[in-house]
Amino acid sequence: MSTVVVVRKDKQIAIAADRLTSYGDVKESAKYLVNNSKILRLGDTYFGLCGEASWDTVLLSYYSSLTKKPKFDSVSAIYEFARAMHPVLREEHYIHPEADKDDDFDPTNISALIANKHGIFDLGRYRYVQEYTRFYAKGNGREFALGAMFTLYDTKLSAKEIAKAGVAAGCEFDNASEGPIEVKTISLD
Repeated sequence: MSTVVVVRKDKQIAIAADRLTSYGDVKESAKYLVNNSKILRLGDTYFGLCGEASWDTVLLSYYSSLTKKPKFDSVSAIYEFARAMHPVLREEHYIHPEADKDDDFDPTNISALIANKHGIFDLGRYRYVQEYTRFYAKGNGREFALGAMFTLYDTKLSAKEIAKAGVAAGCEFDNASEGPIEVKTISLD
């Protein structure tokens, strides 16, 4: 799966991820793949992706097809992007979500952390959107990353250093995460 994190501290936002791709028991480390990034840039926004490796290609294709680019500047704007994207994913990108019989919503199955100058957000499989004030993590290594970032957040470390430490903890203890670690930062000046 992955370890993907976002951190907001002082005047900086950082998004970071591991670079391992795996399919069941087969893993493809970054040294074997050219396109090993789990962080996708759409305009001035970074998406840290978990789950299927094809999500970056699908999101880039969908975003590129839009004549009016979304702003990703609020929970509602991100939700509207996901809501508008959902039927297109089903019809044009052949996404076939598997809803549990007790689910109220048809899942999109995207799992992404979003970072831009407007904040740090979480986009989940049912198109729910959360905004975070400090940090968050997704993927198999999230518990390790959350613990590391919680421990380090109130220290003198920067958002970038805390994000990198969070992913490093995921890589150290989760068998579905592996470096090298990629970090992108946004200045909030």
